[in-house]
Amino acid sequence: MWGALMNQQINRRAFAVTSLATGFALSVQPISAATITTDAAGLETGEVKIPVADGEIPAFFARPAKGTKLKTVLVIHEIFGVHEWIKDICRRFAKEGYLAVSPYVYARQGDALAYTDIQKLVTEIVSKVDDTVVLSDLDATAKWATANGGDGDKLAVTGFCWGGRMTWLYTAHNANVKAGVAWYGRLIRPEGNTQPKHPVEVAAALKGRVLGLYGETDKGIPLTQVEAMRAAIKAANDGSEIIVYPGADHGFLADYRPTYNEQAAKDAWAKCLAWFKKRGA
Repeated sequence: MWGALMNQQINRRAFAVTSLATGFALSVQPISAATITTDAAGLETGEVKIPVADGEIPAFFARPAKGTKLKTVLVIHEIFGVHEWIKDICRRFAKEGYLAVSPYVYARQGDALAYTDIQKLVTEIVSKVDDTVVLSDLDATAKWATANGGDGDKLAVTGFCWGGRMTWLYTAHNANVKAGVAWYGRLIRPEGNTQPKHPVEVAAALKGRVLGLYGETDKGIPLTQVEAMRAAIKAANDGSEIIVYPGADHGFLADYRPTYNEQAAKDAWAKCLAWFKKRGA
């Protein structure tokens, strides 16, 4: 009995979040009037539990209501976790015929949506997330997708901000990924960072081809870093590309935020879909 109780306590510590919260992250309030809401007509959507190496993590999925062997996209959430905007992105992909699934890879650390202070969120949750565990969780999510109507031979990955960085890393990790689209993800190791790899360090190891989408006025990712990544993928000669949008800031696709740039967002979304199609994903 004592052993069982201890196991339950360990499990609770390991998985601080076992289901997804609703709404938008508190740290990004107020929500912009430009926020897009994609309806679920013709779709199946909802929360699922993804079996991972040490338990289960919650995820949101969206897919066409009919069809099997669906092209599949893993959606890696931004720093704020799987909140309403990420769910809407999944629905947008589902409207394009994808099985889209976004696992909450902070499940062991806590609920990112509950934080009102971004710096506190970074310190208490994001800084404690292990890249190796995230890559394993994404492998498990891809496996789940294949077992639930997805086509493992048409696997794509995309991510935003924190998830943009992970998109580069996952495309270097998993040889089954046909294409990745990284939205304004960090490229070069910041001072004092202890994470094992950053995108510029894995450029030569990319399996699929990545399209990087960045904003000219992004203060967190200066153009010098973008050019360093461009040079790295050019040296690798693997066909990956980077596009920089003039006048666009960090988070330019995120219509719920003040940095939303409608012109850049519409063009980049179209390029994302075209990139996946061109690469067989």
